[in-house]
Amino acid sequence: MRITGDHYQWLIAWEGCLALLRENAARSENPVASVGVELDGAGNLDDVVLLRRTPPHTYTQVKYTVDSSTPVNEEYLTKPSKNGGPSVLKKIAKAWQKLTADGVLADLALFTNRAPDPADPLVAVRDSRSQLLMPKAGLQGARSALGIARARWAEAAGLSEEELRELLSVLRFDLARDQTHVQERLQLLMAVAGLRHDLEAVTCGADWVAKQVRAGHRTLTLDMVKAAVDTLGLRAGPARAVLSIATLKPDPLADDADYAIDWVDRFDGPDDFTKRRPLLPATWAQLQADIEAAPARLPLGTAAISITGSIRLAPTFLTGTAFRIVTGADLAVLQRGQLWSTSDPYDAPQPPTVHEHSLDQGDELAVAIAVASDPTEDVVEYLREQQTPVSKLLVLTPPGGAKDRSIPDSAAANALAIGIRDVVRRATRTTPRIHLFIAGPMGHSSLDTAGTGCVRPSCTRTPAQSRVMKRPSPSRRSDSPAY
Repeated sequence: MRITGDHYQWLIAWEGCLALLRENAARSENPVASVGVELDGAGNLDDVVLLRRTPPHTYTQVKYTVDSSTPVNEEYLTKPSKNGGPSVLKKIAKAWQKLTADGVLADLALFTNRAPDPADPLVAVRDSRSQLLMPKAGLQGARSALGIARARWAEAAGLSEEELRELLSVLRFDLARDQTHVQERLQLLMAVAGLRHDLEAVTCGADWVAKQVRAGHRTLTLDMVKAAVDTLGLRAGPARAVLSIATLKPDPLADDADYAIDWVDRFDGPDDFTKRRPLLPATWAQLQADIEAAPARLPLGTAAISITGSIRLAPTFLTGTAFRIVTGADLAVLQRGQLWSTSDPYDAPQPPTVHEHSLDQGDELAVAIAVASDPTEDVVEYLREQQTPVSKLLVLTPPGGAKDRSIPDSAAANALAIGIRDVVRRATRTTPRIHLFIAGPMGHSSLDTAGTGCVRPSCTRTPAQSRVMKRPSPSRRSDSPAY
């Protein structure tokens, strides 16, 4: 267990090293200046310390367990250690008092693979975004279940209730972070930092941290981390600004993003499978405005951008239009563990296979890009039901047909995107309006627009994804596109 627990701590410390690299490359206002590992003077919050140019610094206690039998709750936090020593909460409280004795603010975190206990009065009110128990932990009166639990926690921590509220205002409970989850997050962070992001590369980074600690180097500087990246052969490309867009579920990289759009609570539906449209009074036009404002919200001079988060294909498509290649942006999306980038080279455009279906309902054109699945039947039925004024439907597929993983990598995605662009441009020379449907991977949808310099169509339709949607959603005009 000790070996596994140590590796878990080294992974968290390597995440701090990535923050050190990225924040300094992005010229953040108050970047991480160095990373402390088991740093002297931080009490029991010394496992991983992010030392910024100016406080507050971030002090993290890392707790690993081999099973899930003990969740994070009052019992876990307040019971004495096995040898009769102070409890987890009391150790944290003592360290916090020492770190803030001179009035300097501190950011604290308990990082563990233990899950939160939903039956615990205080842990149950934890905000999943901020990871803080406050302000909800302080809302109810002394006689409530929450108030009674609060009094017990204060006594166990050796604090007054007011001091406990202050502590819980800065102590983040970063819970249920199993090792696989930590590794996946590190892969994302390494990708946007311009590093190799396979599991071997993640392990290399963590092992480097372990080697430094064993050698007595408890403070890791920017120069040390840069040298390690070069020595370990981790450099793979440019560091990227991060644009986080979340409409289905919270994005774990939102806090690391240069610009984040959080629409999770503004979409209608109980889970990410059913969320398909804004919850009134939120509107598509507002989301469109937020996405189109993104380029101006990123650091000045940003050229390489990585998109993270959970969104359906049409807002992905619109994001691509906001960063069309004519603006000089290199847009990237992590797709099945690969970083798909608009700058990745390809030998020649890949013309799609074109299937034409006559509808004779008007002089407009419908185009379905069928990559992951074939939406033809649903699209034709929809166009006929809605009496959409189209003359024909063009279904464009990769040469091997529409199927999962029909596009193997970024180069193939770029080649196909250019091939699709050329076909659509020729087909729309005399067409007043195009109705677009997409069934494909998120990475290809963003490359379709960002990497091809496509002219924005005058009418964009909701993506038809057969594995998610049986039918396309109602049409919308381009000034309020459907997503």
